Amino acid sequence: MEATIKIISALQKVFLDQEPITDAEEPMLGGFQNEVLSFQVAYIAKEPGAPFRDFVHLKIDSPIRNHIRVRRVRHVPVGLAAFPDADANYLRKKPGLFPDLLVDLDRTQLRIFSDQWQSLWVDVEPDACRSPGIYPITLTLTNEGGAELGSATTRIEILPGMLPPQTLRHTKWFHLDGLAHFYREPVWTERFWQITENFLSLAVRRGINMILTPIHTPPLDTAVGGERLTTQLVDVEVKGGRYTFGFSKLQRWVEMCKRCGVEYYEMAHLFTQWGACYTPKIMATVDGEYRQIFGWDVEAASEAYKGFLAAYLPALTAELRRLGIAENTYFHISDEPEEAHLQSYAAAKDIVAPYLKGFTIIDALSSVEFFKKGVLTKPIPANDHIHAFIDEGIPGLWTYYCVAQYKDVSNLFISQPSARNRIFGVQLYKYDIEGILQWGYNFYNNQFSTYPIDPYAVTDADGFVPAGDAFQVYPGADGRPEESLRLMVTQQALYDLRAFQWLETLTDKAYVMELIEGSLAEPIRFDRYPTSDSYLLNLRACINREIVRHSGALPGQ
Repeated sequence: MEATIKIISALQKVFLDQEPITDAEEPMLGGFQNEVLSFQVAYIAKEPGAPFRDFVHLKIDSPIRNHIRVRRVRHVPVGLAAFPDADANYLRKKPGLFPDLLVDLDRTQLRIFSDQWQSLWVDVEPDACRSPGIYPITLTLTNEGGAELGSATTRIEILPGMLPPQTLRHTKWFHLDGLAHFYREPVWTERFWQITENFLSLAVRRGINMILTPIHTPPLDTAVGGERLTTQLVDVEVKGGRYTFGFSKLQRWVEMCKRCGVEYYEMAHLFTQWGACYTPKIMATVDGEYRQIFGWDVEAASEAYKGFLAAYLPALTAELRRLGIAENTYFHISDEPEEAHLQSYAAAKDIVAPYLKGFTIIDALSSVEFFKKGVLTKPIPANDHIHAFIDEGIPGLWTYYCVAQYKDVSNLFISQPSARNRIFGVQLYKYDIEGILQWGYNFYNNQFSTYPIDPYAVTDADGFVPAGDAFQVYPGADGRPEESLRLMVTQQALYDLRAFQWLETLTDKAYVMELIEGSLAEPIRFDRYPTSDSYLLNLRACINREIVRHSGALPGQ
């Protein structure tokens, strides 16, 4: 038995029933000494006659073997692949098995089939390999007896120099209740802290440098009148109608975040989602009894909540200063208010503004009227509404995407091409975007969080969102996350952004934009952009060449 083995780019998604395309015109994979270089290996048995399957093993031959990590690409069940009126730029729109989960080889077995394409994800991690150069990598499949079935060789180039540090603020919301439910571990036990750190450490490694901090349980994706598992860091005590606060867990949280490399912090929203009309869930020990003191049953503008905030926010902001993170801390009022909520949002902001002087308030919203009327100076518009905000000339603009951004714009649904994920880096660079927000690093609930789901079996939050929107990591064994290929492609987009920024320091913005857009029929927008893999691969190769040509220094050293 022989095997057909193909080296393909990281931007292809290999389906079980579809032969992947190889493009001889693709440039050699290359990157700098502090970026992960990824490609894939697709394989199938060349066995005539009846369907065939067998175990196989992988051998790697390369001078940089110690810097290579290989993972199996596993297919996951996708129920809701796309909404009925989605645009044409999807790989498939029907339910089925889609490639997404990356599993280390010591946690899985490799098989070869004569009627199914399998694939491996290969990362070259040259951070400790300080010798630039072109390196061959040969990957060989053998059978159980050690006989060679087939092999393929590629070359990668490690370029001299280090990408400059990431300046983009990047948050994907971190959901602690999902970890507690899946691992069946009570919140704030020692094991729970360790699981949390495992997931946080990976997030930072992949360019997520800002963390949603649950000073109280975040009022997000919760049914009106319902509640999510309590994940409150700040201890609240009420005695004789007076509030006192304990910050020991918050201090431990910040110490953990610093240890992992977190740079920025966003505090849980101070009012409920979709309009800021009610109060978040807040637990307290009241005269010795631990119970809920605020929630959906209390209006945002109530005197009781105003009194609480008058005590809570000064104590909290003083603690943030003591912990040394105040300058890098952002606050939220309410998530995704619509224009109809402008009045209630403004009223809520007016309540807290006196206590948050010197802090930046940010929120995801898509009506530019919030900015025009001075209600919010740091809005985060969705990428399908952002051009109205760009036209206003808002400095330091952020953007986000989620379930609603399923037409025309970049996103990271499992059913979308990886190029649609990676083009985001080009768009962020062109429009000088300061920060990005995405709602689901690890959201393992159904819609409104009325019950948890198993993300290995349910990838669409039980029909709530197109598969993949709710999470980019899977809860692996031993409390450690397993990555999706989408998270890896997002990191590639961030690498692209850093490369563009580096070249700009060596030339200027107009020079870089000419390389990006010079051959295109129309300028890039968030809703109009090249959709091919080859555009991105060739662009990055061009940028790399230009950096090497113009660079006399090595950023990061």
